[in-house]
Amino acid sequence: MFPAYTDAGLKPWSFTKEQVLEIIKKEGVRFIDLQFTDLPGKLQHITISSGYLDAEMFSEGVPKLDGSSIRGFAEIYESDMLLRPDPTTFAVLPWSLDGKKTARMICDVYRGFGGGRFSRDPRLAAQRAEEYLRAQGYEPSYWGPEIEFFVFDRVSWDVSTPYRGQSYVIESREAPWEVDGKSFPIRFKEGYYPTPPQDTLMEYRNEVCRLLTDYFGVEVDAHHHEVATAGQCEIDMKYDTLTRMADKAQTYKYVTKNVASQMGMVATFMPKPIFGDNASGMHIHISLWSGSKNLFYDPDDDYAELSQLGRYFVGGLLEHSRALTAIVTPTTNSFRRLVPGYEAPVFIAWSRSNRSANIRIPVYQRGAGSAKRKRVEFRTPDPSCNPYLCFAALAAAGVDGIKKKMDPGDPVNEDIYRLSSEKRRELNIRELPGSLKEAVESLESDREFLKPVMADDLVDTLMELEMKNFVEVSSRPHPYEFYLYADV
Repeated sequence: MFPAYTDAGLKPWSFTKEQVLEIIKKEGVRFIDLQFTDLPGKLQHITISSGYLDAEMFSEGVPKLDGSSIRGFAEIYESDMLLRPDPTTFAVLPWSLDGKKTARMICDVYRGFGGGRFSRDPRLAAQRAEEYLRAQGYEPSYWGPEIEFFVFDRVSWDVSTPYRGQSYVIESREAPWEVDGKSFPIRFKEGYYPTPPQDTLMEYRNEVCRLLTDYFGVEVDAHHHEVATAGQCEIDMKYDTLTRMADKAQTYKYVTKNVASQMGMVATFMPKPIFGDNASGMHIHISLWSGSKNLFYDPDDDYAELSQLGRYFVGGLLEHSRALTAIVTPTTNSFRRLVPGYEAPVFIAWSRSNRSANIRIPVYQRGAGSAKRKRVEFRTPDPSCNPYLCFAALAAAGVDGIKKKMDPGDPVNEDIYRLSSEKRRELNIRELPGSLKEAVESLESDREFLKPVMADDLVDTLMELEMKNFVEVSSRPHPYEFYLYADV
């Protein structure tokens, strides 16, 4: 789709409402999928007839949302809401059938009866963060998440009979526990870059990339198998501005899940589905610009060619790292990833080219030719997070560091996992929270930096939902507890 419209002078992610209405008519689009994101980060939708959509709805909104039925949204007495479609996010769904051709648009959420923008709409937090950066003189900012995920042949679980027992089962043609004599399994932690036939998902990733590019206008740099066995994948999108990148992250999840389903598989962004192997992360690359100048680049910095402003940004991320975990690693499963031994960052520190620190400054190249690529990589997040809230929180933390001139301290150029606890204390290396409860408590005590980008009721509701999940999981016996304690 997009190549044809690009040839006609139309550019994806820049459509106007007039262009969208013309494309709908020209392409014979029958239905419009209005998509939005709930507070925990799940994409939601309602489908309307294309004949119902008119030009006024782009400014007035579509009155079709009961906010009381969406997680983290409204109470029952304030549930009437509107969805205002963003024409720049328009895309025809590649899997919609002839005669039932469907397009999607991502929407902003508004309160009914003239109540204005809904304060707990995650997309609003991203837009406010972008405005906040602009007001400080940082325009544009670029964001590049590396989103990892698993593709299983089948996954099932039983939690419906908690008194009899609970279980889950993962099936994957790549896994060492599924040897069928027809393929070569991938051993634990040996899934990085194998060729087919061991990498059984190359054609799957090719198809995801094709659809992202041709139908959704999402530029893809590369894709590959990741470190873990049983179908861990990564597809790298080209960096983009804050809100647009969050839109693309949601689109990425949407497409990967749909393609997997159509191929008889299941894609999951659950961080740690497999014991004993690497989990899925979402490392985020960030840079702040002033026009065409990368404000993070300094050719006179011998260590990493990182500017003083970039160091202050790093200082803000370090200072607020513990609080940020409640937003960027927001599930109980997230903290099964944040343990030593699986390449996940457990310690709060910064360094160049050091993946044991939670902040890394990539240094693949040196000199003026690398100026546009100078960036900060924040390695704590995982793909279960809400990308709108994640990017907004990181922007707020980094700007707080700049405004308060937070010195990040000396970089750590050692494998932090191998350091003794005494040495880590000597280097003033703190640890990330060890549980979702600890993360929420950290956010509760350190939330002021979020005020420029997130409403208080959004943060309150997010913490309430996370603590509910923590209690639900922690109150249930675990199968391994029977192994440890049944004979006490």
